[in-house]
Amino acid sequence: MKVALLKFTPEPQKTVCLAAKLCYSDSNIDELEDRLKGVSTEEFLRKIIRMGHLSVLEHASFTFGIEGISRATSHQLVRHRLASYSQQSQRYVRSKDEYVVPPSIEKNSIVCEKFRRMVDDIYSFYKEMVEAGIPKEDARYILPNAATTKIIVTMNARELLHFFRLRCCERAQWEIREMATRMLKLVKKEAPVIFEEAGPSCVAGPCSEGDMTCGRPLEIRKKFKSL
Repeated sequence: MKVALLKFTPEPQKTVCLAAKLCYSDSNIDELEDRLKGVSTEEFLRKIIRMGHLSVLEHASFTFGIEGISRATSHQLVRHRLASYSQQSQRYVRSKDEYVVPPSIEKNSIVCEKFRRMVDDIYSFYKEMVEAGIPKEDARYILPNAATTKIIVTMNARELLHFFRLRCCERAQWEIREMATRMLKLVKKEAPVIFEEAGPSCVAGPCSEGDMTCGRPLEIRKKFKSL
């Protein structure tokens, strides 16, 4: 799996502060920069977030390049609707025999051997169909959820906080949890205050999973605070 932060709003935290200042002052656009002089951006941001004025976070966007994840995980990813996606097409791009093996399968040598053999057979037949003239858009019907994919994702900071809350949780599927954690680590470098309490719900408060809790909130909180 590879996760890269390709682009993001320049000075994302300052951009959010400018938007918030506009909401709470009678300044015109040209005066907004002056209104931030002498103001602690960090403390102002924390205040805005504590107030729940999260709409201003939508002015900061982050674009990721992700590859080597399975189609099983990309199907979960694109369920987050307040985002933009561009995914490598199986209609036009011939699939390579690259796929993800879940750790639970990999650690069982007998099962893993059968898994790999079956997936290799699928790719072999896929190649046979394409070479026989079957359109890639039809041959792809046989490809497994394990098939790897590449996708570019753009989300604003507010949606990312929601995404991390759900997908960094121990209750999330292992692959999307790993991907989300890598994404969080990248954006924390660029907007540390916005994302300082990002992660599953137990990072900033109580666990939201009820009886389904992993039972390790202190350990999980420590992990994400130190990212």
